[in-house]
Formats: sequence, C-alpha cells, structure tokens
Amino acid sequence: MTKKQPNFLIIMADFMGALVLPPYGNTIAKTPNIERLAGDGVVFENAYCNYPLCAPSRASMMASLLPSEIGVHDNGAEFQASIPTFAHYLRNLGYRCELSGKMHFVGPDQLHGFDERLTTDTVPADFGWMPTRELDGDWPNVDPIRESGVAARTLGIDFDEEVSHRAVRRLYDFARDPGLNPFLLTVSYIEPHEPYRTTQECWDRYSDDEIGLPSVPLLDEADWDAHSRRLYELMGIDKNALTEEQIVRARHGFYAMVSFIDQQVGRLMAALDDTKLADDTIVIVTADHGAMIGERGMWCIVNFFEWTMRVPFILHAPGRFAPRRVPTNVSLVDLFPTLLDLASDGTAPDLATPIEGRSLVPLAEGRTPADYDDTVYGEIAAEGCIKPGVMVKRGDHKFIHCEADPPLLFDLASDPQELKNLAADPAWADVVTSMKAAVDAKWDLQRWEADVEASWHRRRMIHAIYEKGNPPVWDYAVDNDPWRYYQRSFREPWQDTEHKATLR
Repeated sequence: MTKKQPNFLIIMADFMGALVLPPYGNTIAKTPNIERLAGDGVVFENAYCNYPLCAPSRASMMASLLPSEIGVHDNGAEFQASIPTFAHYLRNLGYRCELSGKMHFVGPDQLHGFDERLTTDTVPADFGWMPTRELDGDWPNVDPIRESGVAARTLGIDFDEEVSHRAVRRLYDFARDPGLNPFLLTVSYIEPHEPYRTTQECWDRYSDDEIGLPSVPLLDEADWDAHSRRLYELMGIDKNALTEEQIVRARHGFYAMVSFIDQQVGRLMAALDDTKLADDTIVIVTADHGAMIGERGMWCIVNFFEWTMRVPFILHAPGRFAPRRVPTNVSLVDLFPTLLDLASDGTAPDLATPIEGRSLVPLAEGRTPADYDDTVYGEIAAEGCIKPGVMVKRGDHKFIHCEADPPLLFDLASDPQELKNLAADPAWADVVTSMKAAVDAKWDLQRWEADVEASWHRRRMIHAIYEKGNPPVWDYAVDNDPWRYYQRSFREPWQDTEHKATLR
C-alpha cells in the first residue's frame, strides 16, 4: 500500500452471515474469492450487525450510531438527510464516493453523502414496508422457503449482475481519470436474500448430501424463548411446516447463492488487478446481517442468535496489514471511524456529532489499546416485537433483554449454539447484574418505545394518504448521460473537464 490516501472498495451482501463462510469455520460453502481475501487479510472473527434487519443495519453502519439514536426503527423508517455519514466525511477529505447496488435508504435523500449512485435500489424508498403492530398481521411466512430451487433468471440475479457490471465499469473509469481518485466505491448485493432460487450453474456446485440439515433442528416447544415463540407463530413454523427435503433444498439454494456472490467478488477483484488499482485499494467484505437458514427451525432474521447477528468483516490491505485473525468483539458501527482513520492516516477529522464506533486500525495492526472495551450492542424494534429488544455482547457473554420477555444469557465459549439460557442460574447472577446495568446505561427503553410508536403512527398516516393518489417519488433514478461514457466533440468523456464538473 502506498503512502497516499488509499482507495476503498466496500463489498456488501444481504443475508450473508459470517457462519456461512469458510473463513469463519463453515465447511459447506464454496467461496474461493472470499477465502483468498481472508487468507491475505485481517479477519474479524466476532463482528456483529447492530440491528438484524436491512434498513436499520445499513443506516446505523453509515452513521456509526445505533438505529434507535437516528430513528430508523424498521424497514420503512426514514433515514434523515441531516445525519452525517462516512460518505460525507470522506468527500470532505477529497474522496469520490459512489454506490452501486442496494442500501435501502427510506425517504427523499437517496444519496446520504455519496456523490452518485450507479444503480437504482431494489426496495421502495417510501413508508410502505413498515411492520404491522398486530401480531396476527401480514407477516412473512415459510412459503418463499418452499419455492427454493433453480431459476434461469430472478430479480436478484438481474440486479446483482447489473451492480457488478456498473461497478467494474466504474473501476475502469477511476483508472482512466486520476481526477476521480481517491475513491470509495460501495458495491452492495441483494443476494443471498430469500427466496433461495439461483442458476443451474451455481446449483450444480453442490449436492444435497454435502448440504445436509441444520446443526440445530427445531427445538422442542418447551424450550422456545418468548421472542422465538412469536417468530415461530408468526411464520407458521412447527414440526410439520417443512419436510426435511424442503429444508435441505432451501439450504442448497442459499449456499448456491452465496457462491454466486463469490463470483461477483471475483469479478471486482479481477477488475482491480486489470486496472492496476489493487495495490492502492483497501477492500472490505461484510454484510448487513446474517440468516438462520433453518437453524433452530428458523428462517427469519429479526432475532439476536449468532447465525443472524454475526457478519463477515474482512479487511484486505496486504501492503498495510499482515494477515491475522482478530477475536475481539466489533460491530458495523466501527466501519465509519475505521475508514476515516485510514483515509486521514491516523489523524481523523473532527466530527460534527459523536459516533458510536471505534477505529479497527489498532486491532488490524495486532494492537489492543489498554482502554479498549469489546462490548457491542444490538437492537430490534420491528417484526415479532411487542416491545423493543436489546443485546449486549461482552467477551464470550451475550445478554438479551426485553421488558416484555424473560432475559436470556448465553456463554458462547461453552455453548456456541446458544442452547442453555443462564439468566436464571444463581451462579451467573453477577454477570446478569452487570449486563442489565449496561442495558440501563445505554438505553432509555420507555422513551425508545414511545419514539417507535410515534414514528409508526406518523408514517402510517402519511403512507395511507399517499396511497390515495399522487405520491412523491423518492426511488432513485439513474442518469445515463452519454457524455460520461462515449465520445462527444472528438474528446473522451473523462477529458472534458467542463462537462465533468457538472457531474460532481
């Protein structure tokens, strides 16, 4: 890595948790490109999302604030334009910041600091994806799981291939035009999102025998915690909901889609090599959250179990960081300060507002500051919740609290599958007390619940009015200006500085 400001390529996937990837111990997935990045990079073994749902997780990651602090309570909540993101700060440091793919921004601001989006999004930008407040409402069910299999094309395939195509093309633009450097290019895929349907080529990379059943099947009903019970009932999951053949087929489709994402990673890395940008570009591979893929009989995501909460976080910069594995707890809010640290060579700019995260550069260098606190926080206030729920992960201990449910405490060192709740065990009383104190210090749960309810009622009213006609159009439309790609007036588009200035 040269001493000049590095470029950044951030690669994100939807639903691709850490536990489905070989760098995190999975023996099923076939992901040679991701494995190559992990082998040469820094693998954060215990990286967590801060909210196991798309829009809140992504907004939180970009702002380095918990979703409850910025009002992104669910998939239909607005991400306010007045909240600074890492893209704003990097642009202020001279970066060209662009996004290809999904970021699930809700509201009129569809950029949030990015100079430009290369594609539209796959999800609506309005308030239509709010959860219902009734537990017998229109909830997701297992029907998409039964639809798993082979497809010639799907929306996900079409979208993700366009995401790659435009990202690769933009990397060549960056190489041709030094004026666009340094750059941050975020490439964000929708797969492996359900339904788990993919191409015959990716499907044929696996057999049902090597996929197998989940490591933990559907638990006995007597062992369901209160939140899990609501999710099982809402999705219609019981011992007869899916056959073993359907479960294996769904998992087969999921892993085949993970291999599809790995192919896209390979395309991006090949473009970096071809453009001679690889040595000056830091690559980060992550995801907004994971997926249960049948573990504990679950296929949903709004829970705090490891399959959902643990995300890959691979930092690839061989010229700067030696390959290593970091066991310390980190989370997606740490991406923001890490980017600023790397972009400013350790002298990060003053921030307009405080942030939640911490730079991961010391950990990537093999150093753990003496005052480093490895506590990470998670939130849920959407599907399946009758009151907001929170998670505190500290060391090997995970504490889950909701004022409507009994608490959960897991010791992941001795119980990685989270099968033994220690919260009522007297031997663990001190840990429970310490964790509950952390919850009380971090959140005002009553205020947060009131904020969620007020936000929901406002958005529900506005959405109902817009459904009657003439709604605002917030979905991002891509400007395919021919000046940007093709010759005009006998000049290459990247040589036309006067026209180029209007595009920035």
